[in-house]
Amino acid sequence: MTAKFDPFGARDVFSTAEGDLGIYRIRKLQDAGLGDIDKLPFSIRVLLESVLRNCDGYIVSEDDVKSLANWDATNPDPSELPFMPARVVLQDFTGVPCVVDLAAMRSAMQRLGGDPAKINPLIPVDLVIDHSVQVDKFGTNQALEENVALEFQRNKERYEFLRWGQKSLKNFSAIPPNVGIVHQVNLEYLAKGVFVREDEKGKVALPDSLVGTDSHTTMINGLGVVGWGVGGIEAEAVMLGQPIYMLTPQVVGFELTGKLPPGVTATDMVLTITQILRKAGVVGKFVEFFGPGVSHMSLADRATIANMAPEYGATMGFFPVDAETLNYLRRTGRTAGEVDRVERYTKEQGLFRTDEMAPTYTSLVSLDLSTVEPSLAGPKRPQDRVSLKSMKSEFQKSLVTPPNDRGFGLEAAELTRTATVEENGQSTEIGHGAVVIAAITSCTNTSNPSVMLAAGLLAKKAADKGLTVKPYVKTSLAPGSRVVTDYLVKAELMDDLEKLGFNLVGYGCTTCIGNSGPLPDPVANAVTKGSLVASAVLSGNRNFEGRVNPHVKANYLASPPLVVAYALAGTVDIDLETEPLGTSSDGESVYLKDIWPTNAEILETIEKAITPEMFQERYNSAYESNPNWNAISVPDSELYTWDSASTYIQEPPFLDDVKETIDPIQPITGARVLALLGDSVTTDHISPAGAIAKDSPAGRYLMEHGVEPVDFNSYGSRRGNDRVMHRGTFANIRIRNRLTPEKEGGYTKCFVNGETMAIFDAAEIYKAEGTPLVVIAGKEYGTGSSRDWAAKGTFMLGVKAVIASSFERIHRSNLIGMGVLPLEFPGDESWESLGLTGEETYDIYVSDDLKPQQKVTVSAKNAAGEVTTFDALVRIDTPVELDYYRNGGILQTVLLKLLKVAK
Repeated sequence: MTAKFDPFGARDVFSTAEGDLGIYRIRKLQDAGLGDIDKLPFSIRVLLESVLRNCDGYIVSEDDVKSLANWDATNPDPSELPFMPARVVLQDFTGVPCVVDLAAMRSAMQRLGGDPAKINPLIPVDLVIDHSVQVDKFGTNQALEENVALEFQRNKERYEFLRWGQKSLKNFSAIPPNVGIVHQVNLEYLAKGVFVREDEKGKVALPDSLVGTDSHTTMINGLGVVGWGVGGIEAEAVMLGQPIYMLTPQVVGFELTGKLPPGVTATDMVLTITQILRKAGVVGKFVEFFGPGVSHMSLADRATIANMAPEYGATMGFFPVDAETLNYLRRTGRTAGEVDRVERYTKEQGLFRTDEMAPTYTSLVSLDLSTVEPSLAGPKRPQDRVSLKSMKSEFQKSLVTPPNDRGFGLEAAELTRTATVEENGQSTEIGHGAVVIAAITSCTNTSNPSVMLAAGLLAKKAADKGLTVKPYVKTSLAPGSRVVTDYLVKAELMDDLEKLGFNLVGYGCTTCIGNSGPLPDPVANAVTKGSLVASAVLSGNRNFEGRVNPHVKANYLASPPLVVAYALAGTVDIDLETEPLGTSSDGESVYLKDIWPTNAEILETIEKAITPEMFQERYNSAYESNPNWNAISVPDSELYTWDSASTYIQEPPFLDDVKETIDPIQPITGARVLALLGDSVTTDHISPAGAIAKDSPAGRYLMEHGVEPVDFNSYGSRRGNDRVMHRGTFANIRIRNRLTPEKEGGYTKCFVNGETMAIFDAAEIYKAEGTPLVVIAGKEYGTGSSRDWAAKGTFMLGVKAVIASSFERIHRSNLIGMGVLPLEFPGDESWESLGLTGEETYDIYVSDDLKPQQKVTVSAKNAAGEVTTFDALVRIDTPVELDYYRNGGILQTVLLKLLKVAK
């Protein structure tokens, strides 16, 4: 088929300070009678520009453009939309397996007789190494240096591999460790707002857009940039020239009015918004913010809200470009030419928001910001907001609430348990709720100067009054970029944070991703001996079970100043509105209100402490700023030399059996249930990122290969080794498999021998027997991080289908990308309502004429021979996803396409 160029005649020219540039005017479609562009949400306009500019009658059809131009807010066309982002962003936990897969594709291409050099990213790919630093050392001025040294010691093989990728792959760059968190670096540096590319007529401007292999990629929506998190396998397809295929989205309009009251932070605001939107039900939808409240809001606050889109379930939380966007670009050191280009392009294209504009939305939600109150979220989910004034009573309530209702299920006699922390000749008694981790961490809040400087000001006032942090609290400060340290130093607040133990521990995603490091032995021993529900308070976005630290059961998200406050209090079992934080050096009780900074103090500090030059100086040297990274030497080679002895990098088996002829889709028969799960099973439950237990299958594998437990590192750091990740699937210490109700963690009942064992060990027995496997779950299966190994590991265990009440967007698509069939129970049915126990044998009647969103019959036969039959919805939503499933996954599909070109 011959590709067409600009079939709608939409290409035009506009002027900028840097010269004339091409533009594909979406308003030309309205002039041609296609839709009312002025009524489209801004996020839809950006998608429309993409399909218009890329319309060639082949990858993007004219019907795709017409359909989107006529977007109906109340009933969007359910057809698939091919979106081609401008770039891809990776972090190293998810980026390493992406580069591993590219290296494996090169090896497979050579085996199939093609040209390995054809395997390269076709659009810019930026990888930021930010997920590997761990809080081993804390509370000293040497903590940063020591943690970085340990990071390089543990991750030498991974970093050598990424240096190979940087050297061998085109269109691929890597920002070294110790620069910052990917989303903050993206916001402050990588994002341009408007890019310039070449087409058949020369230079053309286009909106910045991206996908990223981290669910919090959405943080960039605060800058008016369309982008969201995808699985690594989807990102690889985009890198290799494939569009992201998605159903045309609904767009929920969220009107913000009023202003935040004194004493209320951006964190409180976003926890409130997260709770509201979770209740509204926005999974798979765009959320677009508008209203006078947006105009009065800083861009950092917008980015904080956008960052949490995965927590409220939306694909995006989008803030269109406006005057504050331009101001932020200037404040963060973008050039005058870049800012001018963004302003002129967005105004020419109708992408520049003002309060007078009135797009039409699918539905509306609203919030008066003046009603927001100080809040936390927890103890197990980010959408479970708790007001500060209710914190003590809600924590106490959670202690006796059953685990199935997100509590801890303690009996009355267990509530008074205590234990003693013995350290350095001192004894401290702790009980339930003791704060053993207080971490200023995560892209969500460390990118926001208002809350970071508020934490510093609160620390200063606390230190001035002689308050100290309780001795059993592990404190840490992990900013999202070095600029944060620069402005804390300039504001003369770093010394006060350090006085309270909030010393720098690293520039990266630490406690929020599970890299909190070990608790000091005396603290860990006390928590274990007393069987205590210990607590962590962190300024993060994730607090799922087992994520932060294996010794900590109650995890609360909070603003940075509240993190400092709870470190001073030493417990969450306290009412900070009525009870004192501690006693001052002159013997007076000190309350939170006595040291809480005013809004005026925070704004004054921001004005005097932050300059554009800080951003320019830090990011001008970003790529060469780490001498340890620069010293890594790798050979020039198109093909990566796989080392069979490596415990970090191995060639994955996904492409071992790829062939040019595709087998027909066959029914799944005689399947057994590997795991029977409840609601809100997260990708952390499926593929943990944190510590590797010594007695787990992954731990045994590492020890068999000469790795001592002290050097295990984390699951996240070993994502380049399928042998570890395969064994780590469903290995979360807090997962609850209903097949083994007596045991918590990654266990199952093996129906071959009737024994209870590790899920990996049972899967190996089933594999030897030739028995296919299924996983059965409740609502919101796969919520959380965009973790490709949650799908890859599921596939490697031999799971052919996952049957759930509902799926989170990214994990559903990742399962398809690995050739695993996602099925939904019909209507409001669930495995409980159907009377399923997981002990049945399952037949799933799929065939080669399978269609997207088709219903298929599933039968479950129990030991007595009784059969339960139901029609499940196939959650393959588009024809392209069906191709991926038919071919065995995305990698196979892309490789076969490229092979045809290469030959």
